[in-house]
Amino acid sequence: MTVTENQSQIQDEVVDAASQQAGQRAETAEGAAEVRRLATGARTAARTLALLSRAEKDAALRAIADAIDAGTAKIVAANEEDLERGRGGGMPESLLDRLRLDGARVAAVAQALRDVAGLPDPVGEIVRGSTLPNGLQIRQVRVPMGVVGMIYEARPNVTVDAAGLGLKSGNAVILRGGSAAASSNRALVEVIRGALEECGLPADSVSLLEGGHDAVRALMRARGLVDLLIPRGGADLIATVVTESTVPVIETGIGNCHLYVDAAADVEKALAITLNSKTQRPSVCNAAESLLVHAELAGTFLPRVLEALNAAGVTLATGPRASVVARSIDVPHRLATDADFAEEFHGLEMSVAVVDSLDEAIAHITRFGTGHTEAIITEDRAAARRFVAEVDAAAVMVNASTRFTDGGEFGFGAEIGISTQKLHARGPMALPELTTTKWIVEGDGQVRG
Repeated sequence: MTVTENQSQIQDEVVDAASQQAGQRAETAEGAAEVRRLATGARTAARTLALLSRAEKDAALRAIADAIDAGTAKIVAANEEDLERGRGGGMPESLLDRLRLDGARVAAVAQALRDVAGLPDPVGEIVRGSTLPNGLQIRQVRVPMGVVGMIYEARPNVTVDAAGLGLKSGNAVILRGGSAAASSNRALVEVIRGALEECGLPADSVSLLEGGHDAVRALMRARGLVDLLIPRGGADLIATVVTESTVPVIETGIGNCHLYVDAAADVEKALAITLNSKTQRPSVCNAAESLLVHAELAGTFLPRVLEALNAAGVTLATGPRASVVARSIDVPHRLATDADFAEEFHGLEMSVAVVDSLDEAIAHITRFGTGHTEAIITEDRAAARRFVAEVDAAAVMVNASTRFTDGGEFGFGAEIGISTQKLHARGPMALPELTTTKWIVEGDGQVRG
């Protein structure tokens, strides 16, 4: 290559790099502009929502539910587009299950809105109050957050849950669902916005952010425009939002949930709870991922539960002592690694280990748990009390399935997520968790001396 040719190639590369950078800057600016547009509309809508009575909000929720029922065919058709893309891209069946909306599931998300309409309105609730010696009357009152952003993956039901909980708590919501559910989310939000307008409410109470990573990044950096951001999805998504966002974040953590079967467990209860926790819906965050069995039950309960899990189609990753039992009864398994014990499988897989004591079980959970839901099966109340006191998790179950960690099961109506952090909200987040408070102080001319 001549000097002239080399210089020409360098110039071409410089031009290409500059063009690429200019394109990236344009995409970034476009994403930021779209977030500003949506957030500005949402802030205006939030001022209207904050003043609505409970009757007005409940009527709107029921109208949206009716509109979703009426739009079932349109929503299911849009969902089938997403499912087809997912199958073509090799999406695992567990994720396809999360993505799927059929007639029954559409009816369920509509009913969830009606359930939310039947719940008490948190806005205006007096958290505490008193009259001071100087006559000042003070009270702490729940008020809406304002604008809530939601970043989530292939769960179109979250679109409806977030919209409904946002409306009931007086918040406008900006939704950013995963690209895998793009058609479903678009159809759902169109139906929701149409129903809001028919009720005389601003359509911008619920908006959908589309676009690429630059749009998502702009939402995470929209401090001052967005009051709260809630990520819901896998570990990578949550970690990215928590570390990169300048908007305050409520962290909804992953669910590496454990079942500990104590020496004093009722074996029949333990078997039923284990199967329900793992197999009832294995793709969700409150499904059990790891089973710990006390050594005293390794010869009795463990063979039965391994056979039952295998019969239910569960792939087993077993610790050394559990592997001995699995081999003795000819149950397929692989030797578990630390990565298996730390994994949220989202499917029909489970890690299994034998422990010598309650202390060892708690130590294992402390090492590998994610602070979501942990359960003990035991008839020893002292062991149960220790487990409850010493295990650090958003929810701790005693003789009950991990699948109960859910806003609907707790009686909260639809949930917006399960928080594994310790500030503001922890566990299933419903209406009160979507509010903040303000102090109202009433006097009669008092001045401070």
